[in-house]
Amino acid sequence: MAKPYIHFTREEFAGRQAQVRRKLVEIGLDGLLLFKIEDMYWLCGLDTDGFCIFHCMFIGANGELTHVTRPADLANIAYSSICEDVRVWVDRQGNPKSQAIRDMLESHGMKGKRIGIQVDTMGLTPRLYEEIRETLCGTCELVTAPDVVRELRLIKSPQELEYLRRAGQIMDKVRGVAVEATHAGAFEGEVIGKIYHTIFANDGDPPAHRPPIGNGDAALNVRYTTGRKRIGDNDQVTFEIGCGYRHYHAAEMFVVLTGPAIDPRHLKMHAACVEALDAVQAAMRAGTPVGDLFEAHRRAFAKHGYEHALLPACGYTMGATWPPTWMEQPQIFAGNPLVLEENMCLFTHMILIDHQTGLTMSLGEQAIVTRGRPEVITHVPREPIIRR
Repeated sequence: MAKPYIHFTREEFAGRQAQVRRKLVEIGLDGLLLFKIEDMYWLCGLDTDGFCIFHCMFIGANGELTHVTRPADLANIAYSSICEDVRVWVDRQGNPKSQAIRDMLESHGMKGKRIGIQVDTMGLTPRLYEEIRETLCGTCELVTAPDVVRELRLIKSPQELEYLRRAGQIMDKVRGVAVEATHAGAFEGEVIGKIYHTIFANDGDPPAHRPPIGNGDAALNVRYTTGRKRIGDNDQVTFEIGCGYRHYHAAEMFVVLTGPAIDPRHLKMHAACVEALDAVQAAMRAGTPVGDLFEAHRRAFAKHGYEHALLPACGYTMGATWPPTWMEQPQIFAGNPLVLEENMCLFTHMILIDHQTGLTMSLGEQAIVTRGRPEVITHVPREPIIRR
């Protein structure tokens, strides 16, 4: 493959950039400062984690496309990005990052123009935002921009869908390995090691989110915690695992019960999770408000008497993501008015956490929205997973 090592055609990138520029004109902006790596990857192929220190991209309504970066990222830009206009900010005391952004904007004739800035991103700290606002004062009108690129990314192209399907295929293999490795006496760290080996051996990317995997007292945690343990008898082992393929993520969620004794309450909770997941997938089709998915999940759990143990969100959209998380908006929660469209992709997780009994159960799959039943791309067993 010739450099840059991009995973979409130049025509697809050009089409995406054109969509953003039309949107900028529509909302009255002359340009947009981007700090979200997911948006930069979508627009030009940039593949780096240097955004955690500093990286800015400018897209102008009249065709401008510019990287403002550190020297450490120049090789990644040459390797992965189709954007050829690169400005370098050098780490040096008394040399603010914002000055490099101001110089770049002035070189594009943006003095006195209306420039949007993206604020809902891990790549822009409050400190840097304040610095940019102060430095650009009197140079241009800086306004908080709506999340235009993320919203455009919600609907996936045919190539993006192929990457998501491939991530799903890897994820199904990972789940098989995880279940096989889980039994009483197994060391949790060995199980996680086998998960990561399977991801890398199948040309996948490590998950952007540290997978919440826990047993014993940690089984109810839906966030990663440090300190690996051995799996016990009569244990519940929670897995929320994901992987990427060309950064496009797929995930699954399930609980493995070790036995030899299986608590019948676990089996009842699992039956409720199955019904809730099926109900959500039945509702997941183009034209449905996202809030209706949550309601289908809530109603199914309430029918089984578990409304007290459900969480106030039951999933989120999935796409190409970087650390610290694979989760993107919109979250699936009560009343969310966003209407599903064809070729969106969502991970839906049915989670029960009963703090009174100390029991948990969960079931989660990922699916692509169609006009009818969704295309499920990760698959979890509908029977309880028991490893005696």
